[in-house]
Amino acid sequence: MDAEKLSELKKFIDQCKSNPSILTDPSLSFFRDYLESLGAKLPSSAYSHEAGDPKSKSYVVEESDEEVADEGEKINVEEEEEEEDEIIESDIELEGDTVEPDNDPPQKMGDPSVEVTDENRDASQSAKAKAMDAISEGKLEEAIENLTEAILLNPTSAIMYGTRASVYIKMKKPNAAIRDANAALEINPDSAKGYKSRGIARAMLGQWEDAAKDLHLASKLDYDEEIYNVLKKVEPNAHLIEEHRRKYDRLHKEREDRKIERERRRRRAQAQAAYEKAKKQEQSSSSRKPGGMPGGFPGGMPGGFPGGMPEGMPGGMPGGMPGGFPGSMPGGMPGNVDFSKILNDPELMAAFSDPEVMAALQDGSLFALLFIFLFLS
Repeated sequence: MDAEKLSELKKFIDQCKSNPSILTDPSLSFFRDYLESLGAKLPSSAYSHEAGDPKSKSYVVEESDEEVADEGEKINVEEEEEEEDEIIESDIELEGDTVEPDNDPPQKMGDPSVEVTDENRDASQSAKAKAMDAISEGKLEEAIENLTEAILLNPTSAIMYGTRASVYIKMKKPNAAIRDANAALEINPDSAKGYKSRGIARAMLGQWEDAAKDLHLASKLDYDEEIYNVLKKVEPNAHLIEEHRRKYDRLHKEREDRKIERERRRRRAQAQAAYEKAKKQEQSSSSRKPGGMPGGFPGGMPGGFPGGMPEGMPGGMPGGMPGGFPGSMPGGMPGNVDFSKILNDPELMAAFSDPEVMAALQDGSLFALLFIFLFLS
């Protein structure tokens, strides 16, 4: 092999040793693969940080996927850690006696569309008088019968319904009393007796808040001592229930607000992870796009080529070969070189037997192959 050409080749190999980053041209990746198949160990700087070798690419992508998966797992772990137990409401200690609800068939009710004559009104009042006598004698069933007759004769009287409701309360039949009280209030929305009877009946069923409302309305319309006494038992329970409800409404709302905030953070983390993954994939994809070596060979080839310009290209080739050779990649390697011929060139294969050349190849001087071909062509 020509001694001068070998000398120039050795000089270039020294440049590759001092600056392996010039070997990062993606279009020469098949040369790196060939050197690696021969057992050559290329320095890490011989690979682009963005592109890298195929193994590095695969590793980076897999690592990115794992990182995204880890982020997803962290999100799930945080969500599990922050997950709260269901709120179990405590019991309220209330005072006052209640009764079992009565489940008798509904009592007879009057037809409000019937026209009431004066004769029917008089008869209704007579039936009511008999009922009052029965009540005074403790004959409650008889009183109910007489009041039912009075209601059927005059179904437009709120007082008749209110009176029968009060008898049902004495019989501890709160549901029947509530039905009569409702009928009285439909006829006369300002019926104090209707509110009073319904309030007492609701208190008997433990409906403390509704009972307090009815009794307060009754007290405003027609205050009496009985309403006052019942309210003293009903109001404390109503206040306890109200405070209890407000407390747990607040706790449930706070819990729901925290849940919404956790979901918001989770979605934001997922969006950030998806963005980072897409960004890494885009960088990986763009690094695989073919392109020349920006700037060409730094510093040029000292001394020029033998047999060419004795002093080389004036000033070397600072900043590389602007524009490259015709048909080449701008500022990079010649694009019209058939690299497949390199490995089939007999003189190139003969150069592999030279110990110094092979030593340079083991150091990762990939461009030695190219220049052997260029010099011997």
